[in-house]
Amino acid sequence: MSWLQALILGIIQGLTEFLPVSSSGHLEIGQALLGTSGEDNLAFAILVHTATVCSTLVILWREVAQLFRGTFTTLKWNQEKDYVAKILVSIVPVFIVGMFFKDEVESFFGSGLLLVGICLLITAVLLALSEWLQKRRQGKGHEVGYKDAIIIGIAQACAVLPGLSRSGSTIATGLLCGVKKESVAQFSFLMVLIPILGEALLDGIKLLQGEITSELSIVPAIVGFVSAFITGCLACRFMLEIVRRQRLIWFAIYCFIVGGVAIIATVC
Repeated sequence: MSWLQALILGIIQGLTEFLPVSSSGHLEIGQALLGTSGEDNLAFAILVHTATVCSTLVILWREVAQLFRGTFTTLKWNQEKDYVAKILVSIVPVFIVGMFFKDEVESFFGSGLLLVGICLLITAVLLALSEWLQKRRQGKGHEVGYKDAIIIGIAQACAVLPGLSRSGSTIATGLLCGVKKESVAQFSFLMVLIPILGEALLDGIKLLQGEITSELSIVPAIVGFVSAFITGCLACRFMLEIVRRQRLIWFAIYCFIVGGVAIIATVC
């Protein structure tokens, strides 16, 4: 992988991790167009996903710091502990998928663009439906509850498929459950921190032990990480504003177009 390929793919990851258009799906499309190798792709995916986690920590550092203070500075049950408990509940479904179906999930990556296209169309439907219902409710809603957390967590577990947007699925599912748009966006970005960091740590250990092979050199690695981090910061802030203003329909249209093109390109 060259530094230019790493730059392009890092930008794609940074932008699409937070925008509801599927980062994994766009990485699959980008890697197919650029012709990068499978081994480099997996190592690079670990790297840029870690970069976008860092972006989340930078943009939402006040919220993260408040959760840490409230959780670890007192033994009393409080609002911060309750919020962290909901996050832990939400990651149970994706933990089950990661523990028992990891090989099956990884087999979908690199299997072609047909699945990516289908999942992008599903993302488009979810985004359009959630915006329609949100407008009918006139922006009203409630804070994230434990029932909402587990349902949103199931949506996140399903979004391990390439093309099914994680942020799009979790935000849309939260809105369909009646959660306030500002609350569900923040919850969506915070709930992914533990799963991505955990997966990156495990895959990083495998990489060091030689179970995962890669010829990714240091310069493309640095370029990819930095580009994903910077664009991730911009996309995270932008997405929080987009959800607040109820403008998900444009992303639904985009996913529908890209998904349709991917399917047509595969079939034809």
